[in-house]
Amino acid sequence: MYIELANQIRIHSLQMVYSAKASHIGSALSIADILGCLYGGVLNIDPQKPEWLERDRFILSKGHACVAVYASLALCGFIDLSILKYYGQDNSMLSNHVSHNVPGVEFSTGSLGHGLPFGVGKALFAKKTGKKWKTYVLMSDGEFGEGSNWEAMLFAAHHSLDNLIAIVDYNKLQSLNTVEKTLNIEPLYDKFSAFGFNVIEVDGHDNVALKNTFLSIPSDINKPTIVIAHTIKGKGVSFMENKVEWHYKSPNQHELASAISEIMGA
Repeated sequence: MYIELANQIRIHSLQMVYSAKASHIGSALSIADILGCLYGGVLNIDPQKPEWLERDRFILSKGHACVAVYASLALCGFIDLSILKYYGQDNSMLSNHVSHNVPGVEFSTGSLGHGLPFGVGKALFAKKTGKKWKTYVLMSDGEFGEGSNWEAMLFAAHHSLDNLIAIVDYNKLQSLNTVEKTLNIEPLYDKFSAFGFNVIEVDGHDNVALKNTFLSIPSDINKPTIVIAHTIKGKGVSFMENKVEWHYKSPNQHELASAISEIMGA
């Protein structure tokens, strides 16, 4: 189930980026398995009631990978699949960075470093008011060059926000180079631990491991959790994997067909 959903997310993401001649397909493909797991059963949400007060909150901090979330929402019934073909067009609600105008999207993001601070605020509200829902924030590794994230982590740990789960899409590539060469953020595990987080490392493309990780996070440990998901940028399409150019490059018709054929044959 999770694998099939993830691959459908990949296919629809590719089609959207191709049709709109847009960017960021590598970033979308790297989070497809994470989203497939979250939307496939981990998140407590109801597509028929997107504003349900008891829903879990999911925030895509790396808003440029929006096509993967739009696909997830369509495949789960929040929006009609036919709407995806309008991605990136004038007057479409599916903008090129994730938008709260879309049912199921909590927060518009684009500038990196904003998702986690917003999510921390949501988690604090839930904690203070005795709400049982959780807040999940999916982040890019490059975002840890933003000081706002480290401030948010200090705040989350100080307030014992064990209803907050941050997820790092650790594909180790940024827009123009590797994370290591752009601004080295290692050792991540030690840093996150020092900031007071419960830290878990997982293969971000192992659907069973992802599911078990999310479902086993305790809700009474008095500290927030951060999941370091080791991923591959462009995962699922061999000629896109670990290629920095697919942060901005849009596939042509031949590349689209080849990519979809490879995913369908997986």
